[in-house]
Amino acid sequence: MLLVIELATRQVHILVMTTSPTGVWVTQQARNLLIDLAGRIGQFKFLIRDRDAKFTAAFDAVFASERIRALPTPMRTPMRERGGRAMGRHGPSRAA
Repeated sequence: MLLVIELATRQVHILVMTTSPTGVWVTQQARNLLIDLAGRIGQFKFLIRDRDAKFTAAFDAVFASERIRALPTPMRTPMRERGGRAMGRHGPSRAA
């Protein structure tokens, strides 16, 4: 399922569903979304998307053509690099 959530209004646009999406397919759905939002497209500045390989440069270019910047979500940091395991299950010790 491919969906878009407008943060300002919390409106959800369910674009379409498929069992095997491809980069070409998601790019076409991006075009379809811009057609649906034609009268309001100037309200949007950013698109936050995940880092799935299906979101290709062509997908980002669809939004860039309307001056909407596609931003990938930050990469995940493994737990050990955040220090979560170093502190253990209960966090840092509270020595008196």
